[in-house]
Amino acid sequence: MSKFSSHITTLFIVVALVCVFVPVFSVEEAEAKSLWNTCLVKITPKCALDIIGVVFENGTISDPCCNDLVKEGKVCHDTLIKYIADKPMLLAHETEYLKKSADLWNHCVSISKSA
Repeated sequence: MSKFSSHITTLFIVVALVCVFVPVFSVEEAEAKSLWNTCLVKITPKCALDIIGVVFENGTISDPCCNDLVKEGKVCHDTLIKYIADKPMLLAHETEYLKKSADLWNHCVSISKSA
């Protein structure tokens, strides 16, 4: 039961982070729903937090999360990171975040191929 509770808590944290970081006013409702249905449901909440941590902080990512990221797909990854990086408070470092995102993608693809 404790494991279930921690998964629910983590899910709420991811949803809260997405709501904070994704500029909803610039994303049409249908597009936001499409991103949710096609992208965010493909990865675990913990992996989503790890991905955000790697790109926007100095976090690390596990091999299983790399595999989830590659399964999510490059379009989903790039689109979600771009939405987050476009926030006014992050825009000054957007180039850095996009490079870290590309580096993460390349790292995860190499991990995925070796698995």
